[in-house]
Amino acid sequence: MDEKRKVARRRVLKEGKIVFADAMRVIDCTIRDMSVEGARLLIANTIGIPDTFNLYEKSTGLLYPTCVVWRQSNALGVRFEGPATSIHDATNKRFARLKFA
Repeated sequence: MDEKRKVARRRVLKEGKIVFADAMRVIDCTIRDMSVEGARLLIANTIGIPDTFNLYEKSTGLLYPTCVVWRQSNALGVRFEGPATSIHDATNKRFARLKFA
C-alpha cells in the first residue's frame, strides 16, 4: 500500500473524545496514530459523527479542530484544520466540563 501522507504518523494509544454540537455531544474514542497533520481514531460506530468536530486529547488537555478524511465502520481518519488549543484557554470555556469526563 502506498503512503499518501506527507508526514508519517506515529503509533499512539491515547484516550480521546469527539466533541461536536457546541460541546453538547461527546463520544469516547481511542487515538491510535497521530502526526502534526492528523490522526486515526477508533470508535464503536461512526454513524452520526459529523464531518467536522473537535478532538479532545485527554492526556494533554488539547483540543484539535478536525475534518474527516475517511470513514470505516469503527474508525475515522481526520485532518487537523488548525492549531490545537488548551482546554484551559479562556476561549474554550464551553469545553471546560471535558476535563472531568
